[in-house]
Amino acid sequence: MTRREAREQAFVLLFEYSFQQTPIDEVIANAVEGRDAEVDPFAYALASKAAEQVVLLDDKIEGCSKKWKKNRISRVALAILRLSVCELLFEKSVPPSVSINEAVELAKKFGGDEDSSFVNGVLGAVYRGLPQETVGEDPATAEEPEEGEA
Repeated sequence: MTRREAREQAFVLLFEYSFQQTPIDEVIANAVEGRDAEVDPFAYALASKAAEQVVLLDDKIEGCSKKWKKNRISRVALAILRLSVCELLFEKSVPPSVSINEAVELAKKFGGDEDSSFVNGVLGAVYRGLPQETVGEDPATAEEPEEGEA
């Protein structure tokens, strides 16, 4: 499975997760059982990390989506944004431009007419707001700069 396909699979899992009050592992187990899905390890890791960090991701998304609260964002766009913000924050192996581009492509494929430009704008703002040396680091484990370094 390509990274693009794995990302799409992670998106589908996160989209399903947005409708359920169950842990992501249960969503994944239901996908495996109900659809005979074979979940890619990258998709599993990405969907799991996004579900684990959903509050942090949603805070970043709301902070960068001008005049849009989370409950006004379509579930498709929100799942795509969560996926990509998760990649921006935690996946050092994925260049930010790739993550943003892939998210825009997912929005074109699965979202409404304006979702791709909305996703692009929010992700651009999220990326610009990140300290560039920490892109891909877990914020919980990133070292604080020494006094006077910031």
